[in-house]
Amino acid sequence: MQALLSFDQAPPFSAPIRFFVSAPLFAILAGLLMLWSGPDLFSSRWTPAALALTHLITAGFMLQVMLGAMFQILPVVAGANISRPLLIATVVHAAIALGALLLAAAFLSHQPLAFRLAVISLGSGLALFAGAAGHALYGVPSRNPTIVGLKLSLVGLSVTVGIGALLAIALDASLALPLLQLTSIHLGWGFVGWGVVLLAAVAFVVVPMFQMTPPYPPGVARHFCWSVLVLLSLWSVVELADWQWPAALLAGALVLAAAVFAAVTLHVQRRSKRARFDATQHYWRVAMLCALAACLLWFLASLLPTLAERPEWPLLCGVLVLSGGFMSVMIGMLYKIVPFLVWLHLQNLGGGRVMAPNMNKVIAGEQIDRQMRAHFVSLAVLLAAAVWPEWFTYPAGIALVVANSWLLRNLLAAVTFYQQHRSTIQGLAPAVATGR
Repeated sequence: MQALLSFDQAPPFSAPIRFFVSAPLFAILAGLLMLWSGPDLFSSRWTPAALALTHLITAGFMLQVMLGAMFQILPVVAGANISRPLLIATVVHAAIALGALLLAAAFLSHQPLAFRLAVISLGSGLALFAGAAGHALYGVPSRNPTIVGLKLSLVGLSVTVGIGALLAIALDASLALPLLQLTSIHLGWGFVGWGVVLLAAVAFVVVPMFQMTPPYPPGVARHFCWSVLVLLSLWSVVELADWQWPAALLAGALVLAAAVFAAVTLHVQRRSKRARFDATQHYWRVAMLCALAACLLWFLASLLPTLAERPEWPLLCGVLVLSGGFMSVMIGMLYKIVPFLVWLHLQNLGGGRVMAPNMNKVIAGEQIDRQMRAHFVSLAVLLAAAVWPEWFTYPAGIALVVANSWLLRNLLAAVTFYQQHRSTIQGLAPAVATGR
């Protein structure tokens, strides 16, 4: 896979980094929302506060990290150069950040205008990104699983945004739609069609490269993304038609596919050549274990009516998927991608005359480890809050704020490191070029 990488095609440093630095802010807001709402937030997954918190994580934290990663991955991995990347990144970033805030405010306030503005802001930003990325990928040969996965993830993103816009309009009472079915389909396409497919496409490259593992099995790499999207499309049709048994079988197949990917990733990780796991590998391992736990919980709830009737299980499953799965793996990737970006751009700036500092110096290792432990504490307390909200909601909110404030501190430290060494290299380069 490394042979596919084209480092000279990287976009400007500020294009992806703005997304990465913004992501923790939305998780901090989610923690503050928990402190403001209190235990009532966990009374149901349908409470206004729970919906707002969910979208602060999904449309805020996760979307920021995913889009920032794609701005970097498309040209470097797929050779798909987005035209005018800095301008596109600036507009997309502003639109989705504003849209995520408006969407959370809309769920809390039930103001129709907030829903309309959120749809316009998020929809326009994501449409611009999907159009720019699709144009860049058009004509790029689908010669490896990562490129196929990137293309399919754009399909998943487009469907997720379209269904989300319909739901927002329906909540404004402008359309009579089957809200429960569309909500389930929206979640399916967002978590699986966009999130899991993109995660798999990226994992096929970054896990072997950064974690020094063997490649994923060829059958998994070649067929996973396509299989998931086909299953998801079939499930969406039968779910909308309210065919319960076919929908349940296809949903089970999707959950099983996600579990297989998590299990294969853990198996690949076990064969890493590293003598000792670093923070990124710990993050990935916890994320895959949480994904497996969420899949097991889903199957148990499907088989045991007594468990399915309990209101805690969807909340517990949601915490495992969002905080344990997606957030863990994304933070783990940030601790590899951001130092790599800093090193790459400093190396290019030096032009071979001035060497860039080692990637391990960009963010202090002890700060990464401390933030990782804070995140895992936050995850544990969030899981407890889903079951015993009266006792653990406030500690969970505090833990979420602390963990993501620490993440923000580490990312800002990387940006400061880049700026300082850029100034140094720019000052040294002329002298080196003239032999002084």
